[in-house]
Amino acid sequence: MGRLDNKVAIITGAASGMGLAAVQLFAKEGAKVVATDIAVEQLEKAISTLEGDIITFALDVSSEQQWKDVSEQAKVEFGKIDILINNAGVSVHKGLLDEDLEGWNRAINLNLTSVFLGMKTVIPYMQQNNKGSIVNCVSLAAIIGSADNGAAAYSAAKGGVRALSKHAAINYAKDNIRVNSIYPGAILTGAAQKYGVTSAEQLGNAFKNTIPLPPHAGEAIDIANGYLYLASDESKFVTGEELIIDGGWSTH
Repeated sequence: MGRLDNKVAIITGAASGMGLAAVQLFAKEGAKVVATDIAVEQLEKAISTLEGDIITFALDVSSEQQWKDVSEQAKVEFGKIDILINNAGVSVHKGLLDEDLEGWNRAINLNLTSVFLGMKTVIPYMQQNNKGSIVNCVSLAAIIGSADNGAAAYSAAKGGVRALSKHAAINYAKDNIRVNSIYPGAILTGAAQKYGVTSAEQLGNAFKNTIPLPPHAGEAIDIANGYLYLASDESKFVTGEELIIDGGWSTH
């Protein structure tokens, strides 16, 4: 028995990092997975190496029509939608005075509007089942001002996701739809690897004075495990909650 047997999950930002780790883990635990990303060639290549019931779709998370297309295809292929993991996001490190309106709007669209569109599109499918679990990836930047590495628009967007998640949790509990959030700390992902960081230990060297728990940085699977718990029926009495996975960063 898998922890997600007979469940259908849509996962965004699935071509690498935390999203890809979630796809692999969810499929291993018995879910039928709809893996999505705007980088569709990278997505298909990554998914081709995995085992399980997985289908891939191109998805620009800022496009309402693409959200509708993916959700309808998920229903056609698998008959329902049980789980939505809003994992996709992007950060541009520009401070408030350095950011321009174009960059601000892009960050809001990709990090906040995307979550709005995902929930707006998928919740009606969950209402048909009278059950569902939504997990939104937020950020410590929504809680700690110094955690955004100077990314003003990203920080604002993630703060919006935090509030929107609470709104959805209280308003759709009556439909047995749970909405929870994950707050990653310093995690080794593809974004970090682009800068030559190849291990959690190496990344952790930069956070020894910030994150108390060795190796002072986490891996994508640490976040995927959090997604799994909140997506599964093990958390059936949990909604509106914030699961912080940061090695103790936020304890300061």
